[in-house]
Amino acid sequence: MGIFQPEETHESQSSSMSYALRWKHENLRQLMLLGTMGAVTVSLLISLVVHDQSGKQVQIVVDGRVTTVETRGSLLQELLDEQAITLNEQDQISMPLNGSIQDGDRIIIERAIPINITVGGTTKTIFTTQDSVDHALKEAGITVQGEDIVDPSPTTKLTSDLEIRIVNVTKESVQEPENREFRIIKTADPSLVRGDNRVIQRGEPGVIINHYENVYHDGVLVSKTKKSQEVERKTRDKVIAVGTKKVAQPPVVQAAASDVKATPAKLSQTKKAPATATKAVENNVVSRAGVDFKYNKVLNNVSMTAYSSEQKGIGTRTASGTRVTEGRTIAVDPSIIPIGWWVYIEGIGFRRAEDTGGAIKGNKIDVYYDSLKSAVNFGRKNGRTVYVIGPVKPELN
Repeated sequence: MGIFQPEETHESQSSSMSYALRWKHENLRQLMLLGTMGAVTVSLLISLVVHDQSGKQVQIVVDGRVTTVETRGSLLQELLDEQAITLNEQDQISMPLNGSIQDGDRIIIERAIPINITVGGTTKTIFTTQDSVDHALKEAGITVQGEDIVDPSPTTKLTSDLEIRIVNVTKESVQEPENREFRIIKTADPSLVRGDNRVIQRGEPGVIINHYENVYHDGVLVSKTKKSQEVERKTRDKVIAVGTKKVAQPPVVQAAASDVKATPAKLSQTKKAPATATKAVENNVVSRAGVDFKYNKVLNNVSMTAYSSEQKGIGTRTASGTRVTEGRTIAVDPSIIPIGWWVYIEGIGFRRAEDTGGAIKGNKIDVYYDSLKSAVNFGRKNGRTVYVIGPVKPELN
């Protein structure tokens, strides 16, 4: 029997080869494009890896000092670790620690410094990057009020461990009473015999209220200034009546004291002589404020003003070197009233010429008062009579 072999034709072989050739021809360009893209990708990856491994130049500025460094790190924390730079909690830095650094970056670091702040006697230490005392206090939440004192001044530049003190200043107005002793005035009483002295008015001390301003620093008194004063109770002087009546002598005593051979005419002349002498003395004697005194001269139509040491430019020392005293001191023209002499001013009383003044000329007197208010209230007084007495103040024994 015969065996049939499969029929092979040239047509089938030709068809397979033709399909392969067509596929190769159509996809060759795509294969070449894919190959090129792959090569580019590989090249970029290699370039990135190489660039990442190359050094970067970065400027680090610490408290104004600039340092240029080279690093291969990609994060700021890595750069700080490379340079062994540690940060405190209060330090300030221009970018976050996990921030990416690039070639040419400028990193600014401001170190916080310690300063000591004392408020109300309590001291605390803070760290700050501020530049002045004022800014540091604001950052710490400390408010300076009213007349509080800041030491050193708010514009002072901060330095490490600087001591800053805030002094709390408070003021207080207080009133303090002051007793004024009464004077003892002796007045002649012709109804009483000599040696018989009687109190006709009891003395009572006066009371003056002084107004002061107290200044405290952190609760401690540092100054006390007198602002004004006022009279709460006037001083009442003690008045004593002094007997001046002579005790009548028996006629026999008078005769014994006289010349026994004297004629009646001579006796008459002898009795009249004392009266004549007394009359001559009394021509320069007056009685004022219960005191009999002899005066040197009388000034009429005297004008008066007042002054006080509370005025600007007026001190407490007089031209004669004494201390100004209310109730005693007056300023005069020395050519009219000698310095150191006592006078009696109608409506005012006894005063002593202790001071002078550029505006005090002629018949003019300036009366001293402790309080400026009292001096202002005194105003100007005209037409007063002044008795110029002498260097000794008259007093009754």
